[in-house]
Amino acid sequence: MPLIYKICPRALWRDAEAAGRFDGAPVDLADGFIHFSTAAQVPETAAKHFSGQDDLLLIAVDEAALGETLRYEPSRGGALFPHLYGPLPLSAVTSVTPLPTGPDGRHIFPGSIKG
Repeated sequence: MPLIYKICPRALWRDAEAAGRFDGAPVDLADGFIHFSTAAQVPETAAKHFSGQDDLLLIAVDEAALGETLRYEPSRGGALFPHLYGPLPLSAVTSVTPLPTGPDGRHIFPGSIKG
């Protein structure tokens, strides 16, 4: 199953779990869609937008479960990024993994993602 990823502060994700859905982070709400990254894109997303931040989670999502509300659109450097136009149903989430930082300040990704 193809997966896409969302980096999320732990507290914000806990709120989503309590609500039963994720409506997005402040940047998502401002842009009108939830930003995601592919496995190849997520390390750069972490470095660019979450540098030095701790207490983050890496949310893996089954993109097929999102249907037509998921669109790949040009973003950073013209690359196509997944954008979700609507709330993220928690039923589409396949895993929630801590995203710690290493001694060099870079985030440490699970083995399936090359950071």
